[in-house]
Amino acid sequence: MGDLLLVRHGETPWTVSRRHTSFTDVPLTAHGEEQARGVAPLLAGRPIAATFVSPLGRARRTAHLAGLADAETLPELHEWHYGAYEGITTADIHRTRPDWNLWTDGTPSVPGGAAGETPEAVGFRADRVLARLEPWLTDPDAGDVVLVAHGHFLRVLTARRLGLPPGAGALFALGTGAIGRLGTEHGRPVLTAWNITTPRPAVVRPGIPSPAKTHSCPA
Repeated sequence: MGDLLLVRHGETPWTVSRRHTSFTDVPLTAHGEEQARGVAPLLAGRPIAATFVSPLGRARRTAHLAGLADAETLPELHEWHYGAYEGITTADIHRTRPDWNLWTDGTPSVPGGAAGETPEAVGFRADRVLARLEPWLTDPDAGDVVLVAHGHFLRVLTARRLGLPPGAGALFALGTGAIGRLGTEHGRPVLTAWNITTPRPAVVRPGIPSPAKTHSCPA
């Protein structure tokens, strides 16, 4: 039985500026492309049985640069729909809604426009993805399954795979270009490693704090 490997896409201009990005198809930065290439050695030698990717360009580009050219597009891997909060930051939102929390409140829709999503709705989507993967995740002879998608969605999917409510995704911060690994122990899903990246020099930009270091946490 293989593991479930979760890959967050590489850095984009909007992740640098901390803007919520769902349906806006923002490309990778040069550093994001390097992060995507850094995924390849982390997957080297693993018995990959299937790979699925979000339909958005930043995820598909990450999959390509990571050497996952045969990935199948799966629409349910789309990022959390931010609705009226698309393209703005949490700091912006807190100016008018100081108590707002994505993991409990979800996002509002734009009247007559883009729809937001509740944590429960994202959880239902994650459950559909996990149901699609069930044949591989329960086959003792199957290899790994790789998902290339987006930070908030993959965090919700992690919570659901571990039997937790969607809002528990708040506990699983996942950096750009990072990998999480979910395996099994005594027949139950467990977290076996998290936020793994290929070590590279930090990118320092004028006026922008250096990226936080990420750590693996093998079980």
